[in-house]
Amino acid sequence: MQKNKISFKEQRIFIGIDVHKTTWAVAILTESGVLKKHSQKASAKELFDFLKKHYPEVEYHAVYESGFTGFSTYYALKDLGINCIVIHAADVPTTQYEEVMKTDNIDAVKLAKSLRKGDLKSVYIREKENLDDRSVVRIRKTIQSDLCSYKSRIKHMLHCHGVDIPEKFNRSGSYWSKAFIKWLKEDVHLLSSSRLSLDLLIHQVEINRQSLLEATRAIRLLSKADRYKTDFDLLMSIPGIGVLVSMCILTEIYNINRFNNEREFAHYLGLIPTCHNSGDKKSNGEKTFRGNKQLGPMIVEASWKAVRSDIGLGMAFSYYLKRMKQQEAIIRIARKLSNIIFSVLKNARPYESYCWDK
Repeated sequence: MQKNKISFKEQRIFIGIDVHKTTWAVAILTESGVLKKHSQKASAKELFDFLKKHYPEVEYHAVYESGFTGFSTYYALKDLGINCIVIHAADVPTTQYEEVMKTDNIDAVKLAKSLRKGDLKSVYIREKENLDDRSVVRIRKTIQSDLCSYKSRIKHMLHCHGVDIPEKFNRSGSYWSKAFIKWLKEDVHLLSSSRLSLDLLIHQVEINRQSLLEATRAIRLLSKADRYKTDFDLLMSIPGIGVLVSMCILTEIYNINRFNNEREFAHYLGLIPTCHNSGDKKSNGEKTFRGNKQLGPMIVEASWKAVRSDIGLGMAFSYYLKRMKQQEAIIRIARKLSNIIFSVLKNARPYESYCWDK
């Protein structure tokens, strides 16, 4: 006797996925609330086959938290016809029980339930072509950071071995020049009879300098690509914004139209002040901890240049200095600069000198 199968035809199935390197914890929730959990290999195809077998002819909706897998899981699921969103882990509604009793299955169920309720908002999903562009800019920053670290280690080593840097290398433009590297290689003697440690550090400096040069050239070439050139030229009209900052902005945000207004853009940069209001007590901080960790600090750094090259922003900075600390004042300028960036890109018009009005 044939058993009647449960039909989910024309229903929606909500799938919460707790993503790990080799395994996924999956929670599948129907519109009526029927829940099924299982663990599987980290494979979009394996999940798709499971859904087709147990929940045929339905509309699939999946969610997972952004993390080390990036957008690869998203694209793999979408290619198989599974609607998918990627969410920030801090934006998932969580009960006290879920915080105390945290397991992969509980996290997957939490995601599925929140997806069914409509409580989740997806992070911005990038086009595939933007992923490598953004990585190039980020890698250049990493190379630059590594280079600074190796330089600092060499300076520390010289100090520990009692080596004084000649006065001629204290002039602007001569520090870490070819002549300085030549001096390090040929004239420096350490306390030990050997100097292998110093040679290894010098070698790393040279490798990183070459890599940094290649990355910089790649970014300059990227700025001339059709998909960036127009917006790149607009950004270069803004004081304090150079080639690297411009390309960081364009590769990180990719599409300015994803932001509805200046506040949303500033929030993305992490330039919105924190607040805690309860009853009669009100507390405001300088900026939220949420924000793009690559771009936000670069906008603040660019603000230091902007106040020295733009009269209006310079006047605003001087006014803020009368009633707050320097670091607090520059954050205010960074917020103004973020508004300028947003306006220039949104309206596709070059920057006009900032008009300061108290």
